Amino acid sequence: MRVVIRIGGSVIASPPKPELIKRYAEIIRNLRAQGHELVIIVGGGAIARQFIQLAKQMSLKEPEQDEIAISVSRLFAQMMALKLGGLDWKTIPTSIDAVSKALKERGTVVMGGLKPGMTTDTVAALVASEINAQFIVKATDQDGVYTKDPRTYPDAVKLDALSFDELDSFLEEDKHKAGIHQILDPEAVRVLKKERIQTIIVNGLKPENIIAAINGKKVGTLIK
Repeated sequence: MRVVIRIGGSVIASPPKPELIKRYAEIIRNLRAQGHELVIIVGGGAIARQFIQLAKQMSLKEPEQDEIAISVSRLFAQMMALKLGGLDWKTIPTSIDAVSKALKERGTVVMGGLKPGMTTDTVAALVASEINAQFIVKATDQDGVYTKDPRTYPDAVKLDALSFDELDSFLEEDKHKAGIHQILDPEAVRVLKKERIQTIIVNGLKPENIIAAINGKKVGTLIK
């Protein structure tokens, strides 16, 4: 099975969680041993947003702020890649073509952001389309998609499944901006809708949820 795993910065980078990164590396290694082909896309989380604020204070423009955030995401990707493959995996892909090449060579790729104007959610959607992935699993700091923000509203209800058309009504932002933070970024949703890429949102603080999703168990929120 070919799967894109999107690990949110809210999971491993807010604050940095080295033990959790090591656990993800172990899970990825085991999934690869089972024959799965995997592209893992890592976000920069709160640290990336802190650097965006620094960039704003320096009067850097939004694309430049994005570049800073991308660099942070690539650092976290590099740490995971080094844990998986040592120094041979020190180079993180910076283009979709490079992802496709690396996937053919070793069956597992770890990467961060690609270019300004898109989050790692959008990168995941574009990569999934390019490599014809069966689906995307996104690991977040929530159990799935809720009717409203569960951190603010105690009466929020988790949804087991919904369509991409329904998802629009649960997004706070409808366009990209540097440091955007919501369950899925709007540009990614547009790609996922167009390409009809099934996506499963799970609680990434419990990395075994990735295994459950890939094994077809009911977990998180299924979007299709």
